Amino acid sequence: MPVVGVNRDRLFEALGRKYTDEQFDQLCFEYGIELDDVTSEKEMIRKELANNNADSQLQNASEDVIYKIDIPANRYDMLCLEGIARALNIFKGRTPMPQYKLADIKGKALQQLVVKSETALIRPYVVAAVLRGVTFDTSRYNSFIDLQDKLHQNLCRQRSLVAIGTHDLSRCRGPFTYEALPPADISFVPLKQTRKFRADELLEYYLANDQKLKKYVPLIKDSLVYPAIYDADRTLLSLPPIINGAATAISLETRDVFIECTATDLTKAKVVLNTIVSMFSEYCTDAFAVEPVEVIDSFGESHGEWS
Repeated sequence: MPVVGVNRDRLFEALGRKYTDEQFDQLCFEYGIELDDVTSEKEMIRKELANNNADSQLQNASEDVIYKIDIPANRYDMLCLEGIARALNIFKGRTPMPQYKLADIKGKALQQLVVKSETALIRPYVVAAVLRGVTFDTSRYNSFIDLQDKLHQNLCRQRSLVAIGTHDLSRCRGPFTYEALPPADISFVPLKQTRKFRADELLEYYLANDQKLKKYVPLIKDSLVYPAIYDADRTLLSLPPIINGAATAISLETRDVFIECTATDLTKAKVVLNTIVSMFSEYCTDAFAVEPVEVIDSFGESHGEWS
């Protein structure tokens, strides 16, 4: 089962009360999850780097209490603090089931994502949505990123089935296109880099220098074409399933988030997208409102409903 680490004090704040460790363990038992460990960031680093010099990392590590909670394998909605707190609050009768809705766009056209036929050669499916007026703080932002990591590890099967891209909508504009191009034709500045890379050069760089991203490189490395999402100005948003572009990176200041999921399995792509927007639409100006993105497939057919 997946194990999710959440800040105890933030969780208690979301639950509206404090618990002793024993009381919270009992609540987990009653609901059907398990409190696996009570630790801290500092303690986790100390254990992980027991045989190495961890002094520098320990100096900056938090001593806030972390609850590590075992989550059932089919409860993707509980892979973040927001999902755990919501499930327990509903279970205890503290809050009602949220009523999700399509955002009122007041006659404006939907954002469009146009799929090119060549994507069938590598990663044929894409779904997307927009969250408007999101308010991030450091904890919410970290939870948003962590949920994507947890989904990638579990439901997405290490990005082989689905890869998630999230973008600051104020830094790009539609209509967007989902394409598949020869790697030599793709050039951009990736996240956490300051210079442009050609796509094939970037994959070689990750193989040699990035322990996290190198494991995803074989998913597309030997393909004649690589998937890519562009905006109307040919700004590259993402090179799925590897990395997003730096140009549209989200931050604490981001208010409108464009979320795209490219996939080899359409059903799982929809589940992943629905999970993300269900968890984080609570932070939108209009809580639990989700703006659909119209996906136009390579046959010109429109798929405009978030579901």
